[in-house]
Amino acid sequence: MSVDAFFDRLRRDGAEDRLVKVSGSVRFDIRGERGLRHWRLDIDRGRLRVTEDDSPASTVVTMSEQTAEAMVAGGMNGLAAINRGEILVDGDLALALRIGRLLPAANARHGGGGT
Repeated sequence: MSVDAFFDRLRRDGAEDRLVKVSGSVRFDIRGERGLRHWRLDIDRGRLRVTEDDSPASTVVTMSEQTAEAMVAGGMNGLAAINRGEILVDGDLALALRIGRLLPAANARHGGGGT
């Protein structure tokens, strides 16, 4: 799954039961061949709103397009990537880790805890 397809799916679904106790905003800043792209995810007790904009958010997650592609394909553990410095989190780390519930589980293939 591509990064675009991942955010399109979230936009289309509009809600996620695994985030019913979560509220906040996360902006993803993804660096790639097309420059810096911004995706904003607003969560209100499981309801999701996805936009492509760079407005302020309570948490900003920055990564390369290559890392983002690996994350949405389930090929990379988010917490491990944060520890390696491949993903930078500015703001609420707990919120960023909760967003990991939206991603395919990397731990199923690589061992270790998911995000």
